[in-house]
Amino acid sequence: MGVHSTRMVSQEQALKGRSKAMSWTTSNKDAKHYVNGNRLLPPFPQNTEKAMFGMGCFWGAERKFWTQNGIYSTTVGYSSGRTENPTYQEVCGGKTNHNEVVQVVYYPDQISYQDILKVFWENHNPTQGMKQGNDVGSQYRSGLYYYDDEQKQQALESKEKYEKELKNAGMSSITTEVKLAGEFYYAEENHQQYLAKNPGGYCGLGGTGVTCPFGVSKKS
Repeated sequence: MGVHSTRMVSQEQALKGRSKAMSWTTSNKDAKHYVNGNRLLPPFPQNTEKAMFGMGCFWGAERKFWTQNGIYSTTVGYSSGRTENPTYQEVCGGKTNHNEVVQVVYYPDQISYQDILKVFWENHNPTQGMKQGNDVGSQYRSGLYYYDDEQKQQALESKEKYEKELKNAGMSSITTEVKLAGEFYYAEENHQQYLAKNPGGYCGLGGTGVTCPFGVSKKS
């Protein structure tokens, strides 16, 4: 949270990072979700799928998803940048290009990707560029990261439909980054399910008040 750099950096300017992942991901491979008790780390159940989103400070964003029916697990981390295994301080420093993201593991027979997209669009403002509310910085940009062609199609269709609704409401064009999901680097353990551990913690997340319409192609 806070005000940070909105500039993206080149590969030469970016921090190199490190080959070692967060220590908790190797020392506690059976780590459990603070809210629902399911696994935070792979392997996940075979009948689950993954989704990944950036929608501002990841504390509040993660809570939007773990409260949905059909969600197996949620974790926060960093993605879509240049630095290997970055830390929170490095991401906030503006020299990694990473976004604060939420990885969602869900049961597609209980909640569709379309329904998850609806949660994403309606619970932040995707027109704000490198910020979300009072949180300013490249790590707070709106991002939609797909894992396969089916998710890509639905993501792009939902963006087109929601943008029409936003413009009808007098709002600006969507600035959301829509791209293939890259490496997901787990954030520090204290950031996982932060608002469940700290109920009075900061959450600057807010939607536009515009409903995301149904009609995106559903999984057959």
